[in-house]
Amino acid sequence: MDSPPHTEYFYDRGVVAPDAAHVLRTGAWMAAATLVQLAASVGAAWLGARTALDVGRELRAAVFGRALACAEHEVNRLGVSSLVMRTTGDVQQVQMFCLTACTVMVTAPLMCLGGIGMALRQDVALSGIVAVVVPLLALAVGWAVRRARPLFRDLQHHLDVTHRVLREQITGVRVIRAFVRETHERERFDRANTDLLDAALRSGRLMAVLLPVVMLVVNASAVVVVWVGGHRMADGTLRVGALTAFLTYLAQILTSVMAVGSLFVLLPRAEVSAERIAEVLDTASRQSPTAGPGAPRSGRPGPVSPAAVPGAAGPVGRRKEALELRGVGFRYPGAEEPVLRDVTLTVRPGEVVAVTGSAGAGKSTLLGLMARRFDPTSGAVRLGGTDVRALGRADLAGAIGYAPQQPHLFSGTVASNLRYAKPGACDEELWRALRMACADAFVAGLPGGLDAPVRQGGSNFSGGQRQRLAVARALVHRPAVCLLDDPFSALDQATEARLRTALDGEATTAVVVTQRVSALRAADRVVVLDEGRLVGIGPHVDLLDSCPAYREIVLAATSGEAA
Repeated sequence: MDSPPHTEYFYDRGVVAPDAAHVLRTGAWMAAATLVQLAASVGAAWLGARTALDVGRELRAAVFGRALACAEHEVNRLGVSSLVMRTTGDVQQVQMFCLTACTVMVTAPLMCLGGIGMALRQDVALSGIVAVVVPLLALAVGWAVRRARPLFRDLQHHLDVTHRVLREQITGVRVIRAFVRETHERERFDRANTDLLDAALRSGRLMAVLLPVVMLVVNASAVVVVWVGGHRMADGTLRVGALTAFLTYLAQILTSVMAVGSLFVLLPRAEVSAERIAEVLDTASRQSPTAGPGAPRSGRPGPVSPAAVPGAAGPVGRRKEALELRGVGFRYPGAEEPVLRDVTLTVRPGEVVAVTGSAGAGKSTLLGLMARRFDPTSGAVRLGGTDVRALGRADLAGAIGYAPQQPHLFSGTVASNLRYAKPGACDEELWRALRMACADAFVAGLPGGLDAPVRQGGSNFSGGQRQRLAVARALVHRPAVCLLDDPFSALDQATEARLRTALDGEATTAVVVTQRVSALRAADRVVVLDEGRLVGIGPHVDLLDSCPAYREIVLAATSGEAA
């Protein structure tokens, strides 16, 4: 009698017809193969985890780097809370998919193909069941993936909304308490939280249906195999060993298919997260070193790094203009009207120019264009004769000192915040900048002086102290041009006068946004903006006679100060 296939031979000889020695010998080989498989699985899991973690690290670094490189209006379009979610939650979803793919996509197909081969070797007729079951599983998984993609996109949107509401409420808790709006904000958060719950339930229900469907198909296929195999065993065309082996191979095939199916269950959410990450990575390219209308066409890739930029004592100081705006216009994305229209201005070295105007006239936007927080939609901004879009970021930062309207301090120390402008600055340079900003007295009185701790956002300092520290930070590296956005708003008249005197004593080229009449009177020239247009430029006395818009601003400010 011819020997049956190996698996059938082992079962029929070792179990049906008991042969303990044969079982021990074959079992030893099987145990050795299992240990090898276990070692390979552990190694694959380790390599997969390491790969997925590396992918997550690189994606987080890339998203964070691109977010820092984005223009301000691009950050506002995406939303701070959304950027945080994309850097954390979305990256984690992609990382989980990579981990599953690394551990499944190699082993599962091999196990499936091996199982199919062994099943065909045992019985070709029974293998026809596999040809029906596997496509059914694939259809079930494909249906779930197609339905899940929009549900997970909606889920990520509601995660963004909930995170944004929570962030606004935590950062604005003082305003909420001041106006006794706790109940309103609690209801607002409840609505966002409920919407998130509903979105999560919709996607969860779909995934919950998928597993029972898959298990139904798997168990039904096992029942069919046993029923068909039982009839064939009854008529003698199939032996017990062959049926048992076929059931084992069928389980191996279906387990592999289910493992691949679990990967495709993760795919929709990972795909949505990858799209959101790609949106951030693509956004930063909109403000490349030579991006924007009117950017110079030098014919060379990458930013220009002219030696004329850094330092007021360098070639910038020998030019007739330190800063120049030529026909500059700017429109925020989606806005119906431009914020600035055809602004032309030249700032000479050592000159202090004050910018004033009514609320919404475009004063802060004008300073933002000078600092290249965003690019003009028309015209050009030149620093030392070079278009700022042709300058490297480090060169531009070294030539310009910028203090924003809302001063922000980072957690750390006073020294670490000041050294943002110049990491290698010595203590004497820091004290010099503090003296210019009239902040040396209060810093010297702090426990630790320059090493005094600064809480997140500078919450342990008053508004005036934060403002003076922000001005000092802008002056640490002796910039060629200093841009100060309303630096006197939180200062008293005496401190303001000392700060202006310090700036004049350094012969610093400065552009200052202010509504203070004393600061306007002390400036070399005053630039008046009205609805985005430059309606007046000249000394304070001349503008009082020639510019009605400026006269109204001064009269309103004077009456306010008198009151």
